[in-house]
Amino acid sequence: MLGLRSATARSSTRCLVAAMSTSTTSNHPTSSSPIVEVRQYQLHPAATATYTNNTIQSSDLRKTLPLAFLGFPETGSIPLNTAVHLYHYPEGTRQRTIKRAALAKKDEWKQYLGGVKECMMQQKSEIFVEAGLVHDFEQVTGLEYWVKNDGSKNNNMESIIELRKYQLKLGYDTVPNFLKLYAQALPSKLNAAGTHPTTQLVTILVSDVGSLNTVYEVWKHGGKNSCGMEAMEQSRIASRGAKEWRAGISDIAKLATTFDTSILKPASFSPLQ
Repeated sequence: MLGLRSATARSSTRCLVAAMSTSTTSNHPTSSSPIVEVRQYQLHPAATATYTNNTIQSSDLRKTLPLAFLGFPETGSIPLNTAVHLYHYPEGTRQRTIKRAALAKKDEWKQYLGGVKECMMQQKSEIFVEAGLVHDFEQVTGLEYWVKNDGSKNNNMESIIELRKYQLKLGYDTVPNFLKLYAQALPSKLNAAGTHPTTQLVTILVSDVGSLNTVYEVWKHGGKNSCGMEAMEQSRIASRGAKEWRAGISDIAKLATTFDTSILKPASFSPLQ
């Protein structure tokens, strides 16, 4: 695929930090800048199976938005029976508006919504942008890769997605400082001895509309006959031996107010598996 464990960063940390200072994460995206929509649907426990079955049947329609990930939490801070969606719009907010309007006109989609509307108790949507470093490391694929290379065709039923959320302090400089520290420390974690070969950083997301100064790490573990939870634990242990990463996280902790994680199981049709 990408030779993730053996690959090195395309440029030095100094270049990465310079790139971060001019990335879209420090400014509001324009109508044509790439965005990521994160949607969470809280489902009634008794109706989760109905929602899941209907959503599987309509998955081809949903992928036209375009869908990068859909899954459900197994444990962590996100409540159980929550459908978590990630949509990557490379052409920005205007593309999102056009695609959602076109989908809403389809009779098949109207029928699908009629079958799942009563399953949902609450809906939430937020807009994020991918951090500049996503495009500076060969090991980091970004979400667009998964839209174009649908992993659901590989049936990686053992894989999990780890969602790591940092809520940062208020301030204009907080997110840029976080990203600078993260970029400096990340190579040591990606290349830490003993990291499971299936562990992969998918993307870093920074909030633009919704709860501001929020940063998500999205990691993929397992698949290819490897248990996702076991792969994650092996990689976590390996990262504790990465001195630069530990030092970076120590500094990052001073910028954060809260930190939490969730483990998500991809739906069978999710491109990111």
